[in-house]
Amino acid sequence: MTVQRAIEEVVSPRDRDKPRDLEFAKQDKTLKTEDVDFDDLLSSAGEFGRYQILLFFSTFPFYAYGVFAYFTQLFLTEVSPNHWCWIPELENLTDIERRNLAIPIDDNTRFGYSHCEAYDANWTEVLITGRKPDRTWSKIPCQYGWEYNKTEIPYPTISSELNWVCDRDSYQATAQSIFFIGCIIGGFVIGWVADRYGRLPATIVSNMIGCIGGVISIFATNFLQFTLCRLFMGMAYDNCMMMVYLLVLEYVAPKYRTYIANMSFAVFYSTTVTALPWIALASGHWKTLSLVTSLPMALAVLSPLFMPESPRWMLSKGRVDAAVKKVLTIGRINKKEIPPKLIEQFKTSVKNAKKEESKSIIELLRRPVLRRTFILICVEYMLCALVFDGLVRSIGTLNFDFFISFSVISSTEFPSVLLLAFIMDWTGRRWLSTISSIISSIFCVLTVFIGGGLPSVMCAVVARFMINIAYGVAMQWAAEVLPTPVRGSGMSVIHICGFMGTMMSPIIIYLETIVYWLPLVVVACVALVGALIAFLLPETAKKDMPQSFDLAEEMFSKQSYWEFPPSTKKITEIGAHINESFTM
Repeated sequence: MTVQRAIEEVVSPRDRDKPRDLEFAKQDKTLKTEDVDFDDLLSSAGEFGRYQILLFFSTFPFYAYGVFAYFTQLFLTEVSPNHWCWIPELENLTDIERRNLAIPIDDNTRFGYSHCEAYDANWTEVLITGRKPDRTWSKIPCQYGWEYNKTEIPYPTISSELNWVCDRDSYQATAQSIFFIGCIIGGFVIGWVADRYGRLPATIVSNMIGCIGGVISIFATNFLQFTLCRLFMGMAYDNCMMMVYLLVLEYVAPKYRTYIANMSFAVFYSTTVTALPWIALASGHWKTLSLVTSLPMALAVLSPLFMPESPRWMLSKGRVDAAVKKVLTIGRINKKEIPPKLIEQFKTSVKNAKKEESKSIIELLRRPVLRRTFILICVEYMLCALVFDGLVRSIGTLNFDFFISFSVISSTEFPSVLLLAFIMDWTGRRWLSTISSIISSIFCVLTVFIGGGLPSVMCAVVARFMINIAYGVAMQWAAEVLPTPVRGSGMSVIHICGFMGTMMSPIIIYLETIVYWLPLVVVACVALVGALIAFLLPETAKKDMPQSFDLAEEMFSKQSYWEFPPSTKKITEIGAHINESFTM
């Protein structure tokens, strides 16, 4: 079972708009006639109490592992764009004197001089005679390597050590694309582990793969070895944090899941990604950074000591008593007593439950309305992933401090996800995604043409903020448009489409070597296409997720493109429940 298939277990159609009474367990007459599902049992143990709060905070390390797996490669491979040929005979001069003397002027580059050629001269004689170079001198490719402006990237990276520039400047993009191939492989491998052995074993395996991949990276001495290490790290990404993310959602009552899902990313993920540049600077070397961000992942082996196994997985394996025991633990910590009659009713309901007929995704593709919707959401998710990753990888082109730029732009994760949690149902998926993608597209173009420096960084902040929103909408939208019988398999396909998009983003950013403004213009065009696709998708705000193919087809075929969901009430219960939990 893949991570996306597990979403089907967490976000079921019953989760939406289902009235739940906190005193449900006390209504004996109701218990005698009504089926009890796991969410009913969970609600009786405390919908959002001490147990859920402690579980929520225990996921922090795993979000850090997700950030380490995904973003660290930028700081392992980033090379100063301000580099030129190394001339050994001129080593007694300053770096600027060497560059002005030996490097030809090239108006086609961003810095106005050649990065890959030097004048062909007897430099010992030039120093003695004091001759000045001119453009008539012959030029040769760099013979002795390169030197780099260390004020931009002050520590050695694997790219600067192995000189992945000029004719080898595509190595960084290729290595990152290999990383995403690993993501696809890992989705199948770790998904199989999760289905057969449980969420916790899958969490441990994925993090251990990432730990091994990061540690052996420090022994890489060539491009092939490094890309193989990145393949391993790619296998770890997503599952190293998503399995635990799903576990928390399974132990939180339905009406709080949307908020918990967004708050975990807003607080834990965004905090780590904003701090990562300074971890890199403190490490001082790419090998040290690789160890610092990889070795902690081995601590995942301790997760069974404080993380529970998935109750949905236990129920799917017939381990009803084990699932009930977990709920009793929650009730004890939340100081809620679960009536024995409720537990017996739950066991009876599970025993009498009939497995729904398994249907293939082929059935979805046979129906024109559903086929169109499925293809559109696949494309939308892929385009959002591409724009998001493209903006991450374009930070080095902003002509501003790389580390400050990365932190400032990454800090948009928190406010954008927090805002999304409260406005998505009010604005609707379609309009919110369309408008945010258009604004992101506009600011992508402004970023590259506004002149560099701080103004470009501010434009990049807005572009990233808006695509964060569009990407967040796409993640939830994808699950909501799929009928229940194929929600799991459909989400797997959509997720793979997202990885395909991120595989292309390093190649798009590599276009900078042709024309410096081209990558972000391409990314802007992709965002515009994403806005158009979003406008064509059906609105799902405040609607039950379709339980069958017929219901989905009926729902989507009757919608107007101008449908706008009515305002929703503000939900304030979470803060009240948190206060209540700690004052018990």
